[in-house]
Amino acid sequence: MLPERTDVLVVGAGPTGLAAAVTLAGHGMTATVVDRLPTPPLTSRAAVVHAGTLEVLDRIGVAAPLAARGLPSTRFTVRDRDRVLLTVPFDRLPSRYPYALLVSQAETEAVLADRLTGLGGRVLRPYELTGLDLDGAGATATFAGGETVRARWVVGADGMRSRVRELAGIGFGGPADPGESFLLADLRVDSALPRDQVNLFLARQGPLVWAPLPGGPVRLVAAVDDAPREPEARHFQALLDERGPARRPDRVTDVLWSSRFRIHHRIASSYRSGPVLLAGDAAHVHSPAGGQGMNLGLRDAVALGDALAAVLAGGPDTLLDAYAAARRPLAEEVLGFAAGLTRLTAVPPAARPLRDLVLRAASGLAPVRRRLAVRLAGFEPTGR
Repeated sequence: MLPERTDVLVVGAGPTGLAAAVTLAGHGMTATVVDRLPTPPLTSRAAVVHAGTLEVLDRIGVAAPLAARGLPSTRFTVRDRDRVLLTVPFDRLPSRYPYALLVSQAETEAVLADRLTGLGGRVLRPYELTGLDLDGAGATATFAGGETVRARWVVGADGMRSRVRELAGIGFGGPADPGESFLLADLRVDSALPRDQVNLFLARQGPLVWAPLPGGPVRLVAAVDDAPREPEARHFQALLDERGPARRPDRVTDVLWSSRFRIHHRIASSYRSGPVLLAGDAAHVHSPAGGQGMNLGLRDAVALGDALAAVLAGGPDTLLDAYAAARRPLAEEVLGFAAGLTRLTAVPPAARPLRDLVLRAASGLAPVRRRLAVRLAGFEPTGR
């Protein structure tokens, strides 16, 4: 049952919303977390938590239990079929977690939910936000069943189609095109590829991400021109045949689940409008190349939770302006980085030998490898 009043209303119980609530609870502050779905989803897009994010999650007591559920990956490789163009090692990162943790988003959400429960919080379901009236003292949220909640602050963590962002009148800039189309699936695959690394295959038809998961499945994500409504094993086999290993081709043996989605490259015009604050996909969306989206959202959430807790403890609400001002440039940088990885695929055929030469030369330079590892790992400047 919804309370009549709350200091903080978090809309959306995905990784971002849960991490914000856990951060607040760790400071002794209670948030009301709502989600429109009756139960948590069991399938999801994101499948990697990077070292920089794990360091942030360690502060809220989540990194260790999450690491226990995941598969450490010590390398990220960029390939053109059988040729390794670039290898980025993670095992020398300046971190207690010198790897990329391969783990389903559903597992990440489960660990965060367990932590929230342990701190005395919970998620209220299903409650769909339909209205949001803002004023100088806070906001009144209205839900589909007619319930209302008065909140001092509202956190929009409800994804790229954020109802909070829309109702708050915050712009979501980006191109008017339909966006990039992707297929994704968790598969059983007979493969000779190493199970301790993530692979990004660059192909004329588009990028293909190949990532092992705990228990043996492989996550495939591929940009396609026109994704089928119900992707099947043959679709993913065709992707592997045209983009994956050639000398020892992968063979799909089972599809555990599959989906399609579109991504626009967009950033909210502001992360704050009065009592409304945005984080995660509600604030920024971009290509999944490099596995940066959920990671940035989790780091948003902890930064926002810290700022809100400080304000609730008597600090000035300019701390929330500082949150908004600091996080948006980071999203712009991540968007550019992800777009750059995608552009590597779109190089014209005549220029691909030069691209490959540059990547292989970069792979031979230890300082370049280290910088790329730190960048992919999501370490952010201190104070943000």
